[in-house]
Parts: sequence; C-alpha cells; structure tokens
Amino acid sequence: MPRGGFDASCLDRLLQTDRPEYLDRDDVDDSVKRQVTDALDWVGRVFKNHEQVAGIALDLLADTADPKILELGAGHGAVSRTLLENHPTAEVTVTDINPASVAAIAAGDLGSHPRAVVREMDATAIDAADDSFDLALFALSFHRLAPEQASRVFAEGTRVAKQLLIIDLPRPPAPLHLVRLATMLPLAPFVPLVHDGVISSLRCYSPSALRELAHHADPAITVELRGGLVSPQIVVASRAVSGRR
Repeated sequence: MPRGGFDASCLDRLLQTDRPEYLDRDDVDDSVKRQVTDALDWVGRVFKNHEQVAGIALDLLADTADPKILELGAGHGAVSRTLLENHPTAEVTVTDINPASVAAIAAGDLGSHPRAVVREMDATAIDAADDSFDLALFALSFHRLAPEQASRVFAEGTRVAKQLLIIDLPRPPAPLHLVRLATMLPLAPFVPLVHDGVISSLRCYSPSALRELAHHADPAITVELRGGLVSPQIVVASRAVSGRR
C-alpha cells in the first residue's frame, strides 16, 4: 500500500521510500544511532514535544484513576518519564525493540522507578494479555514500520489496551511535501538527525492510509483522526469487546 493511501496521487506515490533510517540499520555504528536518539530527546525537550505527547495521552485517561500505560517504541524513554512525572499514580511499561535502547533506559532513572517497568518488546507482537492496559502509546516512530507491520500494531495495540494512541509526523499534500524535503536535503548527508528526518518524511502515512491499515488489521477497529498538515497526526483507535481476539 502506498504511504499516501490507495487514493494517493502519482507525485505522492513517488515521495516515499523503503530505505531504513540510521536507527533501523544494522550496518550503522551505535554512536551514530545514539547521536540521533540524543538529538531527538533534545528537540523534544526544547520544543516541549514530550510534554505535548504526554498531555494528549493523559487527556484520554482523565477518567481513569490509576491508569496502566504501555509505551511502544519508547526510544530514549523521555515520554514515559514525563507521564510518570505528570500523573501521581500512573503505571508505565516502557518498551522498545532495540536492545541497546532498552538497556540505556533500564540503566537510568526509569529502571528503578517504582511505577515503571522496562522491557524489550516488539510492537507487532506484544507480549501481554488482552486488556492489560488502559492505553497503548506509540509516539513519533510509527512511520518506521512497513505497512504490514503497521497494521499489526493496530491489531496488537487494540488487543492489549482499551485505546491505542498513535502520534506521528503528518504527511502533507505532495507540493508542500516537496518544499519540506527541499529544506532538509542539503543537510542530510552531514547531520544524522536530518538524514533520518528526510527518510521519516518519505515514510510517514496519510490519514487515508492509517484508516486502511486499521481496517486491514480488523474491520471492528474504529479510528479517530485529528491534527496533521503541519501539526502531528493523532490517531485514537479502539474496538468493541466483542471484536477483540
């Protein structure tokens, strides 16, 4: 499926790639991956992205007294840390598929936090029972998944949690996408974060693609979409108890 969905224009279909980011490559030194992760954490702190993501998640849990949250693809763990700081009784399971990221998170304050559990976990095959969590959160890395993997996240996230919250980069209309890429490409060969940013832009999903991915996972999954264009895309997915499997 095209990243822009089955209704994507010819130009939009050209503005995509299967090339992995540095973070997903086995032939890239860990120091380069750490540069990208640290830069993402810095950007998140400076521009309050961590606070924004945590705020969106906690708004969905406003009526839940002691929420159990699963963060998928946690990366540096800063969002989970913010969730714990901003909610006095929340319990957070912090996960990532990358062993090095999990080890780094476990070695920090989250590894000894009384309301946090740090685990290595694949978001496409979540090691948890049905309805184990009030919310599963996948923030700013969903685009790194191929369509079949992304669809599995919808299936698994809505299986283990009452709600699945995906926050990711917007996919703008093709002309605006070209402008965004043009501003990034000159620095991409020299700055690892920008290199990964270009690839992320080419891999992010449109609203219609996100709806198709959820439907492919299970027609019983309902999807609410908001944001996009220049702000992050916000996806809230859930399904009725009778539709769980």
